[in-house]
Amino acid sequence: MLKYKSLIKLLIVIILLAGSSASAQLDGLLQKVKDKPGEVIEKETNNKRSTKSHKNSGRTVIASGDFHKGDTLIFDEDFSKYKAGASAGSFKTNGAAIVAIVAGQKGKWMVLQDKATFKLSKGLKYPKRFTVEFDILASGDKITDISPMSFGFATDNSAREYTSNVGSYVELHYYDANQVNIGSSNPQKFVNTTYDLAQDLNQHLHVALTIDGDTMAVYLNNAKLADTVLFSPGAAKNFFITAPWEYKNGAKVLVSNFKISAFRN
Repeated sequence: MLKYKSLIKLLIVIILLAGSSASAQLDGLLQKVKDKPGEVIEKETNNKRSTKSHKNSGRTVIASGDFHKGDTLIFDEDFSKYKAGASAGSFKTNGAAIVAIVAGQKGKWMVLQDKATFKLSKGLKYPKRFTVEFDILASGDKITDISPMSFGFATDNSAREYTSNVGSYVELHYYDANQVNIGSSNPQKFVNTTYDLAQDLNQHLHVALTIDGDTMAVYLNNAKLADTVLFSPGAAKNFFITAPWEYKNGAKVLVSNFKISAFRN
């Protein structure tokens, strides 16, 4: 009887030990199942953070260095013929097109009055292939003191009212520091990309556009942000610039050094 009881106790101990080991193994397996999704999520989160950090500190670039300007100049304006404080006759606007000299900057600039749209006083007849170049000077203490501005091509040349993101456009989201939207109302298209706008605060930002029929390539400081269809066949093209809706703390955006060139050869 004693041996039987001892045998029973031994069996119970073995079962408990086996159960403890199985339980530990089961807990380990469960922990692994729990850990793996967590590791993936953390990696994805880290990747997103890394990407965001990269975008905030640099530029999203499709390609660089492949911009080629047209060979025949059809419009040229650097405001050198105007006195500081005069109105630029080459642009029409629903606001004011005042020429200014900026301390520490070469040349003369046209101030983009808030809530104003600017178009060429005389509409141009654009060829199928041409380029547009100009410089933007965002001036201020912080990039976030400037509302978005846009430029591109509208279907008409009226500047009687403030318009933004009409026709085919590029929009610089200054208050987001690195957001650039490129789009078209016809055909409907929207490209969201990034460029570190803050790094060019109080410095020239060179804009270059290459238009070839219904496509437009967009370059900021020779960084190519897009090359896509933005025009419907036969669409009228009228260059425009829309100023920020609002400035804070004395910030301003100015533009100069316009060159529009056709490809004749």
